[in-house]
Amino acid sequence: MVKGSVSISLEDYHTFLEQAIHFKEKEEMLLQAAKEMQVFLSFLCTRENIEKYVDEFNKQSKTSRILIEGSYAKIELKNKKDII
Repeated sequence: MVKGSVSISLEDYHTFLEQAIHFKEKEEMLLQAAKEMQVFLSFLCTRENIEKYVDEFNKQSKTSRILIEGSYAKIELKNKKDII
């Protein structure tokens, strides 16, 4: 990271702060939705013959993949390799 300074108007600064708060709220909502999807997928994993559908999804998805570990499902983001 390069250290330095920049001058912006107070209006732009406050707009930046508001957008940062808005982004944090959206990020939290997204993480909550992902956790709920994992719970739903874990429920589906207890049903028969779900593996072929998960495999098909994983082949087609460019951004994420579903991992089945026992009776639990996890969502892996391909571009970050983070498990939600």
